[in-house]
Amino acid sequence: MPRLNREMLERAKSTIALYPQKRSALLPLLHLAQEQDGWLTPDGMEHIGELLDLEPAEVLGTAAFYTMFKREPTGKHLISICTNLACMLAGAYELLEHAESRLGIKSGGTTADGAFSLEEAECLAHCDQAPCLQVNYRYFDRVGNNEFDALVADLEAGRRQSDVPPHGTLSRIKRTAPAPVVPTPAGDAKPEPVAAPAPEDPRAPSAGVRPKKRAR
Repeated sequence: MPRLNREMLERAKSTIALYPQKRSALLPLLHLAQEQDGWLTPDGMEHIGELLDLEPAEVLGTAAFYTMFKREPTGKHLISICTNLACMLAGAYELLEHAESRLGIKSGGTTADGAFSLEEAECLAHCDQAPCLQVNYRYFDRVGNNEFDALVADLEAGRRQSDVPPHGTLSRIKRTAPAPVVPTPAGDAKPEPVAAPAPEDPRAPSAGVRPKKRAR
């Protein structure tokens, strides 16, 4: 079982440096491990625990909580078909049956060549575009049987690589630490501007001088 390779290890260290506490980088590092292998291998999770000073059970407990993290080998393209109410009323179960027939697998399975995994998903929050599905968590809406077949053909031919990266790649934008803020030395601080005093009224008596009494 693979651990993080050299490239992912460097990315992991850069990611850890973004956080004041190492354990806060657990979720991003799990995504890196899944990007490398397409799923979370036991050795990969153990390596993450070593990097973050966490027990293996802590890493496994977090990975098991989130459905996006797969702990079994997953196909290059994970197809998630929503069968919740809005999609169900729009024909989602019929679409799921068609997908099983087209791919030759049941929901929860993976094709023999490792190209596709199929799963039934809870609400994907795209109800006004039902029936919808995701491929590697990228949305496709108003999908009928013909649209599904065309999508699978495009994925098989590699025509969707620009918008559908392999499973495990959450984002192709790499995070970097912001430039450090250099504090300004105290001696360079500019003094607050002081408002100029209002001009004195020449008719007013000087301060501390009593006006003379007028003779009666």
